[in-house]
Amino acid sequence: MLGKVRKSCARFLNAVRADIGDRGDKRTHNLFEAAAAYVSACAEDDQDRIEEAAGWVSPEALSFGVNELACRAIIALARERDESPGAVARALLGLPVA
Repeated sequence: MLGKVRKSCARFLNAVRADIGDRGDKRTHNLFEAAAAYVSACAEDDQDRIEEAAGWVSPEALSFGVNELACRAIIALARERDESPGAVARALLGLPVA
């Protein structure tokens, strides 16, 4: 049973590697690298970099990575400011204090 699962996983990984090779990527990017590049490119309004970073991973993975980056940034700012994460998030978005 485990042998079949292992073979199936190996076929999947080989297919993914072949797909990456077909696209000519020199290396793979993880979703956190993609999210960091995407968000920084958005902050700098660099459309070419936005499109490049968006192509590194699936849209779902990019969405997860951007969400994780946002959560970590809010937590870091909240600790730095000695405020609650909710207060920091509302302040960054220009919302009134709840």
